[in-house]
Amino acid sequence: MLKKTWLLKNEPNTQDVSLLQQELGVHETICKLLVQRNINSLEKAKRFFRPDKQNIHNPMIMKNMSEAVERIKKAIDKNEKILIYGDYDVDGTTAVAMVFSFFSEIYTNLSYYVPDRDTEGYGISLKSIDFALENNVKLVIALDCGIKAVDKVAYAKSQSIDYIICDHHLPGKNLPNGIILNPKQEDCNYPFKELSGAGVGFKLLQAYCKKHDINIEKANKHLDLLAISIGADMVPIVDENRVLAQYGMAKLNTVPNLGIKAILKNAKIEREVNMRDIGFTIGPRINAAGRVSHASKAVDLLLTSCETSAKRSSNEVSINNSDRKLLDEQTTKEALSILLSDDAHQKKRSTFVYNDSWHKGVLGIVCNRIQESYYRPTIVLTKNGDTYTGSARSVKGYNIYNAINSCSDILVSFGGHAFAAGLTINPKNLKKFGQRFEKIVEDTIHEKQLRPTIEADTDLPLNRIKNGFFNLLNQFEPFGVGNEQPVFICKKVKAVVGSVRVVGGKHLKMDIIEEDSPTVRISSIAFNQINHLDYLLKENTFDICYSLDINFWRGKKTLQAVIKDIRI
Repeated sequence: MLKKTWLLKNEPNTQDVSLLQQELGVHETICKLLVQRNINSLEKAKRFFRPDKQNIHNPMIMKNMSEAVERIKKAIDKNEKILIYGDYDVDGTTAVAMVFSFFSEIYTNLSYYVPDRDTEGYGISLKSIDFALENNVKLVIALDCGIKAVDKVAYAKSQSIDYIICDHHLPGKNLPNGIILNPKQEDCNYPFKELSGAGVGFKLLQAYCKKHDINIEKANKHLDLLAISIGADMVPIVDENRVLAQYGMAKLNTVPNLGIKAILKNAKIEREVNMRDIGFTIGPRINAAGRVSHASKAVDLLLTSCETSAKRSSNEVSINNSDRKLLDEQTTKEALSILLSDDAHQKKRSTFVYNDSWHKGVLGIVCNRIQESYYRPTIVLTKNGDTYTGSARSVKGYNIYNAINSCSDILVSFGGHAFAAGLTINPKNLKKFGQRFEKIVEDTIHEKQLRPTIEADTDLPLNRIKNGFFNLLNQFEPFGVGNEQPVFICKKVKAVVGSVRVVGGKHLKMDIIEEDSPTVRISSIAFNQINHLDYLLKENTFDICYSLDINFWRGKKTLQAVIKDIRI
């Protein structure tokens, strides 16, 4: 396991903390955490803790929104066939289910299409355009993809098929000849740029409601799907996303989509759902259909109104997820073995590995695991027909999209974000790409970016943790990018004698106390840190980086410290 560097955030302005504490009358540490998030007044605190739908931006501000709404209305008035198209990941499938469900209530001449990951790949496929032609489709609403499909949209346009592209990925120099909804495109005055793909689709629904006097609740009833897209796609949970996520989580915990309800039941989650559940339970199951089977299964599950069908489909995606786990574990093992035997790799600043037989559907997960093992910008590819395709993942602070873009002349295609991307390359360019990518990373990455870090918010001794403190801390939810779960440091901790045990083969469960304050005892779990077992059993003191959580076990709720790292 790579040794992690602990970084303690700068102490916030003491005067700001003091003034906020006077206004709110809460624990000083809570006020420190708020000021670190630039929440330094009563008004800002109200907006943070009590997000209001009134703070959602007007969808009509988004560039081309009026044109998009008018084109849909024209299609409905002329009874043109509309195709709802989306990517095969969680963001794409939730977006398709949301937009299709909304419009199916007011219009029947529509269908949906999700490309096959293996045979069609990411984005708008030629096969889907042929499908549209065969079915007399005149308008395609593309969700979470399409911003770089210049040639394919041009071909569709030549066949009298129009596109509305609802995307949130970074645009290229040239844009497709369609109606583009993307807050990141030039000259778009929409004030928030970090919507998910489903988020852009939701703005389209809002705009359609606004323009045609439809009750906005017709769109809002899909906020649970939008919250899932926000959590799974790891867009920043700030500004508008925080409002949308908060209301979406509320719906998820009261009257969820029937398919999601079935997933939760299948996963035996019978408590309040949080963003962690989206990341580790809901998202992987929705994704698994597209990874090892077909993503249309996930869309069918999210669209069903039949409990029997929901139960059957949730069982299927759960089996897909189990298959996916076996595949990614085996592929990760093989990739690590290749890298371990490559002496030259040990001196590199990047990781580039490929194999003809790996399953394309698990490469994103494998790429994450390889990145965690070596902590370098990482690319993992497999053979896919006549090309190689796969995923890229970066380290904190390094823009892997820019690095790949510098190699665009030898790529078939690529797209993505600063920290995650996908790419396709011809076999003849594999070696050249690997060498050039390594050189670019070597020249542009800082040494400190190659060291895994844990950023802690502040010191928090165990004796200062009370139930009231945790209840306030819990109101910082939903956690995610831009609003990370607070991380604390506590020094000179000991494991209570007899409490240390191994769980799951590689995790440590124990009760901890402070050496200087042994009367305060807190339950804890340290994931993937079995390497410290012998040291802890000897009653030695150690320092911890940790967050606070609630552990649910056999109907009981207990406060728990989740130990992110142990320093001895």
